[in-house]
Amino acid sequence: MGAHHPHLPTTESAVAAIREVAREYNLEMLVTDDIGADQTSRRTSAGAFAVLDPDGTLPHEAFVELGGTPSVTVRLYPEDDAQITVEGVVFDDVPRDSVPAFLRSAFGGLAHVKGRFFPPGWWLVVPLPGDETYKEPVALRMLSPWLSGRVRK
Repeated sequence: MGAHHPHLPTTESAVAAIREVAREYNLEMLVTDDIGADQTSRRTSAGAFAVLDPDGTLPHEAFVELGGTPSVTVRLYPEDDAQITVEGVVFDDVPRDSVPAFLRSAFGGLAHVKGRFFPPGWWLVVPLPGDETYKEPVALRMLSPWLSGRVRK
């Protein structure tokens, strides 16, 4: 860890980037970003008493809910990564820089579900520009109408 990386986006700038995408797709957006260092939802490995980031600022996360279809939430962590949930399918460890492109893929119709009947398996595939692709398994019982409408054999 150690040095603060000024080139890495802050939680605020990541939220601003998500807000930009929400505006593009005309989505409602709800942000909860008052999560202080005493309440961060994970990463106790950083030491329970390490309240300040190396540069003296409070680490904080933000939780963003986007209205519209698909249903999407984004949890931005202080460690420059994010967890994005699309229709109940959880994508962990998405770099904060990739969040806007990920959301554009989800809302812009690039994200799709790949599946096969035997052996049964469904995956939500979210392609990003530059050959980056995120894939997570989808439980059959979780196939929402949006996910079902995105199935490609």
